[in-house]
Amino acid sequence: MQLRFSQDIKSLLEKLSQQPLTLGDILAETSERGFSLVICLLVLPFLLPAPPGLTGPLGTACIILAGQMALGKTSPWLPKRIAKFKFPHWFVLKLLQLLKRVTKVLEKITRPRWSKLAQSPQAWRLNGLCIAWLSVLLISPIPFTNPIPTVGILLLAVATLEADGLLMCISYGLTVLISLFFGFIGYALWQAPSLLPAFFK
Repeated sequence: MQLRFSQDIKSLLEKLSQQPLTLGDILAETSERGFSLVICLLVLPFLLPAPPGLTGPLGTACIILAGQMALGKTSPWLPKRIAKFKFPHWFVLKLLQLLKRVTKVLEKITRPRWSKLAQSPQAWRLNGLCIAWLSVLLISPIPFTNPIPTVGILLLAVATLEADGLLMCISYGLTVLISLFFGFIGYALWQAPSLLPAFFK
């Protein structure tokens, strides 16, 4: 089964490889689906070694879009400065290659299920809240952890696009686990200064 997500993202990436489109252009083209589509596009780079300087603008854009979802908005908006962001041409080609691998996995685990839950306004808001929180973790200064919240964001965005209620519920559980993982790392880093003297005794 070919996902609408993979078709839409592939189409967007192909357009980006032919001519430089801004995030604002993409939102204008995709309307309500633009929330999840652009969020997918924004987090895909974090499954690769992303160029320096991308985490801030891309993560901030995710938080803004997801925050609007959490508030129940259906028309996406970005500040002008972020809306003018363009992906480098060479990086878009890398994303197209990555998309093929990601799609193979997602096509095996998602399909329209539990539609009553998936299409409810409450799920839309909760998905936005979870994506916003995971985006905050994404831009946290903890090194080498970007792919972890990225997987959670990607699954929630795809579940929203494909109306997969079961995958949404799995993603909620994953969001809790990711939060606990980051909480553990944060606690360990906080305790590290007091533990070092005992370690070197």
